[in-house]
Parts: sequence; structure tokens; C-alpha cells
Amino acid sequence: MFRTEICDILNIKYPIIQGGMAWAATAELAGAVSNAGGLGIIGCGHAPASVIKEEIKKVRQITDKPYGVNVMLLSPHVEEVIELLLEEKVPVITTGAGNPGKYIDKFKEIGTKVIPVVPTVALAKRMEKVGADAIIVEGTEAGGHIGELTTMTLLPQIVDAVKIPVIAAGGIADGRGLIAALALGAKGVQIGTRFVCTNECVAHDNFKQVILKAGDRDAIVTGRSTGHPVRAIKNKFTKRFLDLEKGNLDLEELTEFGAGALRKAVIEGDIDNGTIMAGQISGLIKDIKSCEEVVSDIISEAIEIRNTLINI
Repeated sequence: MFRTEICDILNIKYPIIQGGMAWAATAELAGAVSNAGGLGIIGCGHAPASVIKEEIKKVRQITDKPYGVNVMLLSPHVEEVIELLLEEKVPVITTGAGNPGKYIDKFKEIGTKVIPVVPTVALAKRMEKVGADAIIVEGTEAGGHIGELTTMTLLPQIVDAVKIPVIAAGGIADGRGLIAALALGAKGVQIGTRFVCTNECVAHDNFKQVILKAGDRDAIVTGRSTGHPVRAIKNKFTKRFLDLEKGNLDLEELTEFGAGALRKAVIEGDIDNGTIMAGQISGLIKDIKSCEEVVSDIISEAIEIRNTLINI
């Protein structure tokens, strides 16, 4: 049920991909999502290859199903990480913050699927031209680094502009979101924030509780002045960051202020001085479940909605 082209490409049961969230998307989460029938993703963030190698080793102990690794192309360790992923023959890589074009041929030689995250039609076309197997279209509703266009407006435009499969991301957390994405032409969805609030995610409970308590307007954007906007739940850190932006601090000073803030929130549970990267869908999430329950609930709800639509 709900088997799409992306399921065949990635050899997964359901067209659900877990977002590659730095610090939160570890082997524990990735393995659980893959075991539940989706595609679990290990998030590299700015971690060195040695750290990612250990995560790959762990995920292979947790699951024998396909998994992926998300590569942040702006990472200072990107070249060594790419070499590691080639050596390990990772089944799938997703990429963000850059163009993976120069690596694609090497990955294709070993059978790895390459799926870049894109925020515009122009970049989607470019990724298709350089040989991407599919693309993830991420709307501004998503948590973390974002573009400006919404998922609902951007998704159908990119579906019409490219021939490779499109995966929708940003503002999706349940069966309704899956159905909506498929109706707009997507072949699958990428989900991040909903998977943070699962038993298997290693994020600190303080981090998860902030998401559970969030309202519809609590996921705000900072960093627009830097050209690298980020969506996170508002707290003392975001207030201070916005104040510093108004004070016209340069990019280097703002970067220094934000250094380590994500780890503070996700790992240490410092929800005042850390950045709680999460999407606008946070207001919809009210519980912590296993990854298996999350995936099962999404598919069950989508089936119910589909059956209702058929009878209209």
C-alpha cells in the first residue's frame, strides 16, 4: 500500500524518508526508521569522518535494511566524509547546502543513490542535469536551514519542471501530509521534526518537550541578514540572535555567537541557550512514540483518507 517509484529506487516498504538532522539523526534513529519500513538517515552535520564511520557501523548492527547518510556540503570535513561513504558503499546519500555534482559519478559507479535537497526550481533542474537519482523539495516550513518558498507552492512547480522523482519535505508529520504531498505530485516525503519526538531519537528530553509544547507560531526564523536563515523554536537564544542581527553584527560575529548552539540544545538539553531547530509542524506534535508507531500511524491515516476520497 502506497508503494511508489521512490520505494523501488531505494528498496524500502513505505515512501517515508527521515530527515538528516545534525546531532539528532544518529544510528539509533536511522536504524529504527529503516526497520519500520522507511529510509533512516544518519545526519553528518559538521562531524568528521571518524564519527560517521562509527555511526555507520552501529546502524548496520541495528538494521539489515537500506539506510542513508546526509552530507552537509559546507562542512569542513566534507571531502573526508565523501571518501568514507564511497569506501563504505553507503546505499543512499542526501545532500544539503551545496551542489554534489562533482561526486555523483563516483557514487553511481558503486550503486549509491544520490538525492540532493533543493529549495528552488532552478536548483532542482541543475541537480537533474548532473545526474541526481531523485530530489528532496524542502519548503520554508521545515526546521533548520531553510529557503523562502512554501512546500505547497514549490512542490508542484518542481514536479512539473523535472522528470526524476520528487520527495516533499517541510510541514509534514502525518498521513494527511503524505496524502497532500502525493496529490501534488511527490513520490514520497521526508519527515524530520516528527521523528525527533520518538523513543529512539537520542535528543535530550528537554529538547523533545519544547517541541511537544510548541504552538503554531513558535517556530521562527533567525539569520535572514546572513543569507543563511534558520528555523527554530523561539527561546532566549533566538531572541538574543535577532537582537544581534538588528545591531548589524557581521556574519563572522554571528557565526561565532551561534557556534555549538545546536549541540547545547539537542545533546545537553540547554533549551535557553541552545538552538531548538524544528519545523512549523511542531504545533501538531503532541506525543513521543516509537518510530514503528509513527510510520504505522502515518500509513494507516493515509489509507483511511484515501478510502474516504475514493468514496466522495
